[in-house]
Amino acid sequence: MLKVVVVGAGQAGLSAAHHLRRRGLVPEEDFVVLDANPGPGGAWRHRWPSLTFGGAHGIHDLPGMPLGVPDPAEPASAVVTRYYGEYERRFELPVHRPVAVRRVESVSDGGPLDVVTDTGTWRTQLLINGTGTWDRPHWPYYPGRELFRGRQLHTHDFRSAQKFRGRHVVVVGGGTSAVQFLLQLDAAGATTTWVTRRPPQFTPRPFDAEWGRDVERRVDARTRAGLPTQSVVSATGLPLTPQYRAGIEAGVLVSAGPLREITAEGVRLADGREIRADAILWATGFRPALDHLAPLGLREPGGGIRTDGVRVLADPRVLLVGYGASASTLGATRAGRAAAREAVRGLGAGTSGPRALVPTARS
Repeated sequence: MLKVVVVGAGQAGLSAAHHLRRRGLVPEEDFVVLDANPGPGGAWRHRWPSLTFGGAHGIHDLPGMPLGVPDPAEPASAVVTRYYGEYERRFELPVHRPVAVRRVESVSDGGPLDVVTDTGTWRTQLLINGTGTWDRPHWPYYPGRELFRGRQLHTHDFRSAQKFRGRHVVVVGGGTSAVQFLLQLDAAGATTTWVTRRPPQFTPRPFDAEWGRDVERRVDARTRAGLPTQSVVSATGLPLTPQYRAGIEAGVLVSAGPLREITAEGVRLADGREIRADAILWATGFRPALDHLAPLGLREPGGGIRTDGVRVLADPRVLLVGYGASASTLGATRAGRAAAREAVRGLGAGTSGPRALVPTARS
């Protein structure tokens, strides 16, 4: 019987594991971290190579070990994989991988939980879930999608803009990933059409700490009400950086409007225009990867999971990190700390309390 099982070794999961140790829980004896990936890095290890550290938004420090100042031209996936791996080693975090969690079941009302994986079952008093969204790419339905003769791919599957040189690509989606893809494709020699449901919301407001708190308040209001989470850009808008401003002036970052349907040769827009395309890139975001929690019946009639901070109101044995207001990397770090605090509080006696935690000399 473990006290805590942490699912996911991304920003939120590692932060939670760090603070569990700091609050007196013993690795392997009291808690473990289960991660489905073959190595460290969380969702970042899957990002496309052309996404550099300098071009990525929001890579924040983990507690107790600053990231430093990596080469901005290095792929973000390489930077974060190296950083997370070193973090796990230095703090001797009990990460088990690759371990895919299939489902979480209640042994008895209010009793322990069984975390059923592809390698066995772990029994625990509490669960900290930090599975993020990467494993649930969202493919919105449009009529005729199955008719298209070209290539269709999602952000989840994108690797290189160079493969589309000389091709016309329809990019669907109004978020940051769509904007970055459009600029990369243009630079690689592709032509593009940008399709969005609503006009892109570029904002000159600086993305500072006050902006972040404002976004978290708005997202938190939805999760407290039990409503499904929305895309980050719906709360943030798009930063009007000099690079993005140049893209607008060049006509690359100008939306052609909403999509009506897919045709065999391309797409038909809401205004009736038909666009021939060689590929459709669905930059349409992700949904929380929470299917393994379905046996616990956490969802509200509105479709979301009601939370108060990291606590799931329908089941006090489950803490959600990297969900709702903590879906950003900055929010995820804070959520990990909050989850560890709530876990120790829920466990009551039996932990030694906060203590100093410093990196080991291991490399």
